[in-house]
Amino acid sequence: MIHAVLHALSITLSMTWEITWALILGFALSAVVQAVVRKSTVVSLLGDDRPKTLAIAAGLGAASSSCSYAAVALARSLFRKGANFTSAMAFEIASTNLVIELGVILALLMGWQFTAAEFVGGPVMIIALAVLFWLFLHERLLRQARQQAERGVAGAMEGHAAMDMSVQREGSFARRLLSGEGFTSTSHVFVMEWAAILRDLVVGLLIAGAIAAWVPDSFWSALFLDGHPLASKLIGPLIGPLVAIASFVCSIGNVPLAVVLWKGGISFGGVVAFIFADLLILPILNIYRKYYGARMALFLLWTFYAAAVLAGYVVEFAFGALGLIPDQADATIPTEGISWNYTTFLNIAFLLLAAAFLIRFFRTGGRQMLAMMGGAPGSQEQGGEDRHDGHG
Repeated sequence: MIHAVLHALSITLSMTWEITWALILGFALSAVVQAVVRKSTVVSLLGDDRPKTLAIAAGLGAASSSCSYAAVALARSLFRKGANFTSAMAFEIASTNLVIELGVILALLMGWQFTAAEFVGGPVMIIALAVLFWLFLHERLLRQARQQAERGVAGAMEGHAAMDMSVQREGSFARRLLSGEGFTSTSHVFVMEWAAILRDLVVGLLIAGAIAAWVPDSFWSALFLDGHPLASKLIGPLIGPLVAIASFVCSIGNVPLAVVLWKGGISFGGVVAFIFADLLILPILNIYRKYYGARMALFLLWTFYAAAVLAGYVVEFAFGALGLIPDQADATIPTEGISWNYTTFLNIAFLLLAAAFLIRFFRTGGRQMLAMMGGAPGSQEQGGEDRHDGHG
């Protein structure tokens, strides 16, 4: 028993060491973008569900938080302030599925093909969801959802979602970013994003390590019909989101488990559908119920599921036709641990960068921000204001 636990932990630690520098790089790049994109301008740009507006919503979402809970809370906040519901949901999807850090970790652990699939499948999912909303979202249900949203029932990460940590000074992109305030804003976004996703990332790595160590490949092969090419391609996108819903892991925390599923035999499109279903885990479905009511939560469940499945099929057959699906036999789970190679040197360099951000964060009011992460709907606006006191 002890040997099995140690084996699972060794896989978890090896996988963690393999992706550390990539995660820091991804969050640093995301922090730079968020430092110069002000949330106060978002609502005015999302007033309808035209294709151009949905594209803007996707772009703004990709530059926003990668924490699923914060993305869901921010989408509700945008909806309450007047944003179109479809555009708010497009923003939410992009906030978790089109962010830089997800693409970086996918490329490192699974290959660039999965990163490409993310940026192809994400827009497909948003388009599919917009069509489903246009066909089936009736005004009465939307009105009920708005009434429930206006009640301001607390979900999770309310304070984090409400904070506007962008640079407030005027000037060009470079001038704002390279200023002292720019460094402070970047450090605030960087650390707060880490604080928001750390739990899910740790849980995801632990689950992936345990499954990789304890669940035989034969189980996954039978579940995903490995050895039956067409059947596997057809069933993968259908089962992938169901595994995601039951995993309780969201954000980029589900990527380590995606590695295990891919090695176990799930189809390429099944992996993509699994990753895109991070907004359907059971805790988030419960938050939808609190935010919009039970009927809208069920509506979001089946429409998000259908959109993720469709995105999985599109990616599966499009990438297959182009010969871009990597060989599943080459899939490996990092197990070698720490050694003096390029990964170790990159980790040291980026850990030093993370340390610089941490020092700046705690010297400029970071403790108060961490205390306000959970927050409450009624105190959101204050959260964004208090952050500016520590800028230097």
